[in-house]
Amino acid sequence: MTTSIAAHPDAGSASGVFGRSRRLTDRPHEQVVFHQDAETGLRAIVAIHSTALGPALGGTRFYPYADEATALEDVLRLSWGMTYKAAVSGVDLGGGKAVIIGDPKTDKNDELLAAYGRFVESLGGRYITAADVGTRAEDLDVVGRHTAHAVGRTVAAGGSGDSSPLTALGVFQAMRAGARTVWGETTLAGRTVGVEGLGKVGYELVKLLVADGAEVIVSDVNPAAVARVLDEFPAQVADSVVASSAEVYAPCALGGTLTPSTASLLDARLVCG
Repeated sequence: MTTSIAAHPDAGSASGVFGRSRRLTDRPHEQVVFHQDAETGLRAIVAIHSTALGPALGGTRFYPYADEATALEDVLRLSWGMTYKAAVSGVDLGGGKAVIIGDPKTDKNDELLAAYGRFVESLGGRYITAADVGTRAEDLDVVGRHTAHAVGRTVAAGGSGDSSPLTALGVFQAMRAGARTVWGETTLAGRTVGVEGLGKVGYELVKLLVADGAEVIVSDVNPAAVARVLDEFPAQVADSVVASSAEVYAPCALGGTLTPSTASLLDARLVCG
């Protein structure tokens, strides 16, 4: 079952589905689509923020959200950000994002991913999906067998493969550019960089930072992710990277970690993640 809700001039009002999310008041979307498949248990939301420059591109996040409202907040914020990422990169794409509600460790299987692929295909190319937290290139191989609008599949399947190393490289190069503005040099050597979140991108970023000579402070809610980094790289662990002595703060976790309250704790002169 799919429920599609297009943007409306009164989208910011307190009534109706959109009234459940304060995000839409400031970030109106073209289309938000809710979908569930009873047979596989799939529950997914696709948010299309803008197709002004082209079809909306954005990854699919598979995550055990506390409730649907939290999932909706996340997908709306992420799709809004994708619009501006595409625009500033000069590509003919719009901004979109998707979330699948569930635990990828227990709920993800080929049948559910196939159902998700059929859902994406039903949108007629307005949304192009890719990998995100909880999804991998191998998952996109399955999704891509059921839709023409999936990118980031494995190289063996004709795709570009895991995008995490290139994403981390982009963050690292942006950080070097920021360092040039703040300290007059592009190297991070000798600088203390706090990396919050050690998933697919955060791990690759730590690798680049250590190779450049940076001192790294890390944190993650997953002890296994922290242990992996400590086994491979010289790093310090902090309960809160935001409140640490880091000169550079790199938020690489789920998002929404930098708020007015947490910013008051921040000593870093550069934020880049």
